[in-house]
Amino acid sequence: MQGHGYGQPVKQPPHIAWLVLLRVLFVAIGLFSVGFLAWAMMLRLAAVTRRSLDWGLFIAVLAADILSIALLAMEPGDEIRTAAGDFAMFLLLGTLVATIAYYLAVDIRHFMRREQAYAAQRTAQAAYAHPGPASPYTTATVPPAPAMPAGPHTPPPMPHTPVPRPPLTTPPPQRPAPTHIEQVRAELDELSDYLRKHDGRHGSHESGR
Repeated sequence: MQGHGYGQPVKQPPHIAWLVLLRVLFVAIGLFSVGFLAWAMMLRLAAVTRRSLDWGLFIAVLAADILSIALLAMEPGDEIRTAAGDFAMFLLLGTLVATIAYYLAVDIRHFMRREQAYAAQRTAQAAYAHPGPASPYTTATVPPAPAMPAGPHTPPPMPHTPVPRPPLTTPPPQRPAPTHIEQVRAELDELSDYLRKHDGRHGSHESGR
């Protein structure tokens, strides 16, 4: 399988001093020409950004400059005396101010984005060329589980159900051992029997005499 690949490499933007010099130069061309060459700024901007919007604005600024030159050329003298001449000057100066503001804003933003993209590309290339130390958490390997031997499928053992046990029969109550009082009573009974027997024998001897 192939990866996604890398995007189109970003070229290193020109040095900031060179960019500032070009901006000052093209703005000065528009100002010193009193707006007749304002289209030069839009031409450079469209060539740099290569956007259809900037190419369309370049054509609009060029058309406005050509219209202003045509209206001013129709003036009878060196001074502007008609409404068409006033409109031509207003269109020329208005186009010049709007073109300068748009040219500087878009040109600065465009090269700032290129600088950021180029810095991000250099950072990514440096990280790819010099990868950092691998984390122990990512390099640790988990030991494989032991493979079970292949054999016939045996059903899982059934859960053990405890067998109810019969109730234990209680032994018959044993006769309690005779207490001390009963022992004394038995001895007294024996003594009474002995005395009765002895008295009987004594009485028989006296009657014989």
